[in-house]
Amino acid sequence: MHSPTDFGSAPSVDIIAFHLHEQEFCVKTTMVREIRGWAPCTPIPHAPENVLGVMNLRGTVIPIIDLAGKLGMGSNRGNERCAIVVADVDNVIIGLVVDRVSDILTIEEKRVQPVPPLAVGFDARFTRGMIAQNTGMTCFLDLSALFCGSDLSGDLENAAADDTRH
Repeated sequence: MHSPTDFGSAPSVDIIAFHLHEQEFCVKTTMVREIRGWAPCTPIPHAPENVLGVMNLRGTVIPIIDLAGKLGMGSNRGNERCAIVVADVDNVIIGLVVDRVSDILTIEEKRVQPVPPLAVGFDARFTRGMIAQNTGMTCFLDLSALFCGSDLSGDLENAAADDTRH
């Protein structure tokens, strides 16, 4: 990992890059609590479509989210090759299922470019921009925008309550 001094006085940001369906994405490291290997989660009846279930993280029950499905890329139900990125999104701890974590980098903020307005089939509201890499493009996700308005803990509580009524 590079230190901020490698870039002189240019502002920089630390990111964690990961893959979903052979496409690379990244988020700010400050949002990530830890990266875990795949572990099956407990399904919650009537949970929102992209909530695979819940898991116990050192005594705290957290929702596990199908991030590919949330992004409209087709479902990724998880398997032993996947990883779980545990993130803090606006004080809600969630686990994000990704195909694999690829790198932790420090990049100059000026390398983050806006998503072109003609990008077909991609909702730019959920991104901070795109980063051109030697290996291709990396989509810089804005997790707060992606989960804005979705009260994950409330959704899970409602799903559990619905299940007890049936």
